[in-house]
Amino acid sequence: MKNHYFNPHKKHHRHDGFQNNYMSFRGKRWHEILRWRWQAWRAGHPRPITDSIPIVTPDLGFIQANAKAGLTMQPAVTWIGHITVLAQLGGLNMLTDPVFSDRCFPVQWAGPKRQTPPGLTLDQLPHIDVVLLSHNHYDHLDEASVNALARQHGGSPLFITPLGLKPWLKRRGIHHVVELDWWDTHMLEATEQSDRIPVTLTPAQHWSARTTTDAMRTLWGGFAVRSADCHLFFAGDTAYSKDFADIRQHFAREHTPEQGGGFDIALLPIGAYEPRWFMKDQHVDPKEAVQIFKDLACKQALAVHWGTFQLTDEALDEPPKALALARSAQGLSDADFYTLALGETRQMPRRRGTP
Repeated sequence: MKNHYFNPHKKHHRHDGFQNNYMSFRGKRWHEILRWRWQAWRAGHPRPITDSIPIVTPDLGFIQANAKAGLTMQPAVTWIGHITVLAQLGGLNMLTDPVFSDRCFPVQWAGPKRQTPPGLTLDQLPHIDVVLLSHNHYDHLDEASVNALARQHGGSPLFITPLGLKPWLKRRGIHHVVELDWWDTHMLEATEQSDRIPVTLTPAQHWSARTTTDAMRTLWGGFAVRSADCHLFFAGDTAYSKDFADIRQHFAREHTPEQGGGFDIALLPIGAYEPRWFMKDQHVDPKEAVQIFKDLACKQALAVHWGTFQLTDEALDEPPKALALARSAQGLSDADFYTLALGETRQMPRRRGTP
């Protein structure tokens, strides 16, 4: 199939789709998948959890009041589960890769089942202004969730996506969509409740597919959101690559000490990483996530992409334990790169230089 977005001057573009910057991704062969499943069965993976995934009652009073605070909004993130985070910054309420369904699969009677409930239900959300969609895998682009958000009271949020996802959304009656290529920026226009905020799609080492015949046809990536009160980075799904050093360099002029420094918060994945021979070219492990944290030189990071769906061989509660070891090895504290309970909110100081 022809890539209608193809630009011969962009090295990640192909005539039939897209590719990574530093390592070409190829789908796993059937014998590799069989080898993974055979080895997992023989080893008894995944192991059952030994520690329960923490869950707290969400602070709906703060979340709802903050949602209406406009330019006095307190920058905050709330972990809803897996990759989904409510980010409140710049007077706007944003969601990353919203997944509220019971399964991340084309049908709801098969596939990976949700092991923990969403920290916030769809009904408990404030009005969502912007949805950041990193790519089209089922545990990131959930049809029922985006349909529900598009029908929210007060009108659809703006969906910001990598190239190729607009037609998929349009076929489902969702038209408030902006597509971006890597390094493209969309300016969220000022309203009475917010300033203009640049949102840039950044590279990631990953891939895309919804079916067995459309691999790499749509783009994937992360997002850099820079409001006056908070600079947020959302990695999406990714393996480790030089892309993160590139991202730091790309935004260096906006991240000088005089301008408030680097990203105030990064949402970095830590789960779905075992076995490494199978997952290394698509998902980071906690040690690599810590390296991304260092490459970006961000101030703090929230661990995501764990504790919700059993996707790979490690136990559901293993990623935070591995993160603690990796953090300690690099001399970082749990205040630098932390996990939250489902439904928990972390407030952040307003970026230096904002009133």
